[in-house]
Amino acid sequence: MAAKKQQVEDTKKRKRINTESHQSPSKPKASKFVASKKPKPHFDNKEKKNVPLTGRERRLNAKELAEARKKKRKRHFTLEQDLARLWEKMRRHEIAKEDRAKLVTEALQKMKGKIHEIAGSHITSRVLQTCVKHCSQAERDGVFEELRPHFLTLAYNAYAVHLVKKMLDNASKKQLEGFISTLRGHVAPLLRHMVGSVVVEHAYDLASAAQKQELLLELYSTELQLFKDLVSLKETRLLDVMSKLGLKKGSVSRHMSSVIQPILEKGIVDHSILHRVLLEYFSIADKTSVTDIIQQLSSPLLIRIIGTKDGAKIGVLCVKYGSAKERKKIIKGLKGHVEKTAYHQYGSMVLVSILSVVDDTKLITKVIIREIQSILKELALDKNGRRPLLQLLHPNCSRYFSPDDLASMNSSIPSLSLKDQSEASSPTETSKVSIGDNDSKEDMDVAEPEVNEDKTSMDDSELAESGKKDPLVRRQELLLNSGLAESLLDTCIENVGELIRSNFGKEVLYEVATGGSGGILRPTLDDKINSLHKAIASLAAEPKSEDSQEEHVFENFFSSRTIRKLILDCPDFASILWEEALKGKSELWAHGHSGKVIYAFLESPDSKVQKLAKKELQPLIDNGILKTPKSREQAAQ
Repeated sequence: MAAKKQQVEDTKKRKRINTESHQSPSKPKASKFVASKKPKPHFDNKEKKNVPLTGRERRLNAKELAEARKKKRKRHFTLEQDLARLWEKMRRHEIAKEDRAKLVTEALQKMKGKIHEIAGSHITSRVLQTCVKHCSQAERDGVFEELRPHFLTLAYNAYAVHLVKKMLDNASKKQLEGFISTLRGHVAPLLRHMVGSVVVEHAYDLASAAQKQELLLELYSTELQLFKDLVSLKETRLLDVMSKLGLKKGSVSRHMSSVIQPILEKGIVDHSILHRVLLEYFSIADKTSVTDIIQQLSSPLLIRIIGTKDGAKIGVLCVKYGSAKERKKIIKGLKGHVEKTAYHQYGSMVLVSILSVVDDTKLITKVIIREIQSILKELALDKNGRRPLLQLLHPNCSRYFSPDDLASMNSSIPSLSLKDQSEASSPTETSKVSIGDNDSKEDMDVAEPEVNEDKTSMDDSELAESGKKDPLVRRQELLLNSGLAESLLDTCIENVGELIRSNFGKEVLYEVATGGSGGILRPTLDDKINSLHKAIASLAAEPKSEDSQEEHVFENFFSSRTIRKLILDCPDFASILWEEALKGKSELWAHGHSGKVIYAFLESPDSKVQKLAKKELQPLIDNGILKTPKSREQAAQ
């Protein structure tokens, strides 16, 4: 009974509590029971801590806590905060020079004696760079002297390296010489470091020829690293240095390999000092070592190398002496970078080398030609971009390629060059030659009756370094089969006025209009070439007008010379030009630049062209209206 009675009371109690909780808050129902159970709340210190903080309060607390931790961890935290506030003021563009100078002086005073300690911070390194840029020379010298003993340490720091570069940019000759001296013995370790290599490269770019040689020498040999005064700095080539000192090729090669390999493995290949070292290494290394280096470089790494003069030479050598597999990797690595490479002063020569050497014309068409076809006009008008086009139209022409460019394309690696090996071999050894392209054996017998595609005979020694295909066949496949020539002709016809008046475009236009070297574009594209001749003649047939913004093609410096050259070298064009633009109008164009164009008809080696114009031009010469080259020379004197 007692249990039943207790159960009834509990049920009543629950109902009473539920009823009170559902009452409207505007009309609270008083209950003695609830009042006795819920006393008036009283807050002590512990309960205050449990009150939830606002978002702003949490952020402020977190900031205070972080600053407290930084003060304990960072020795110069307060100084960094002060410098950051000064930096925000001094770096503004609108600030007066006098005010900035005061802020810079104040910042340098605060940092004095602690510069080397705070230079590695991402905040204070920026402050220091701004101070070095805008401070006086005396203040800059003071900073340099304070940092001098710590340059090597700072060179390895990701933030301090920018300050070191800024100091070098503003350094005097004496200071730069002192800095390069501090690098002695540390060049190779720095080049192996991703950050340190940037400092060495920057110093190498700013250095004089003698200082550059000083940096290079310790990468060649241990002896040269230890005894700097062994070599006169007049010797620039490694072979000359070795010859003078009697250094052994094997020891030098091993030392250079120990320097180069770790750098290549880390992929630190962007620097010109490394490119120079690689070129010198190629001149003394054995066949196996050179082949290993070419294999390592025949990858996306090559794109990063060909941006310098020496790097482009390395790229040309990799294309020239790489196997078919390695050449394929090089070409595929250029995918998406062809346009940028074509416009580059040095990189364009690597494209020229690929077009001249590689036999896989289908791959070249797919990767390189297709990308070139979309920008033919821009390439033709560019000084460097026109080179690949001109190489296909007129290979190795000294008019379009400088002696340095031609020397780069003809450069060789002694240990891999078949020509050098054949000259060095004795008469009893001439039955063996080393294999050039796509080789799997060291030597092969010339007397072997069957030669597969991975072997080459002595008669093919030149082709081993320039491809096994006939150069004319390769050009036809790249120009005609790929559709490049037709696209180029269409581009020339559509933009004939712009190209013929351009300093660089006129050369591409001339080669296309003449059908290319050896008439490679004829007879396949004779109709298109004839259309181009008519397009040029139509420009020439336009009346002479003083109001026109553009010079007439007969009077423009570049176009008049191009037309004159076409008259001399292309009889078909000369006939079309005479009939459509000059017949009966010769006297109008007998003066100035246009007079040279008119007289070219009489200078033409083709008798038909001379006969075409002689009847009309001879009276002009007799009357002194049209001057001959001799009369022009006499007038100039």
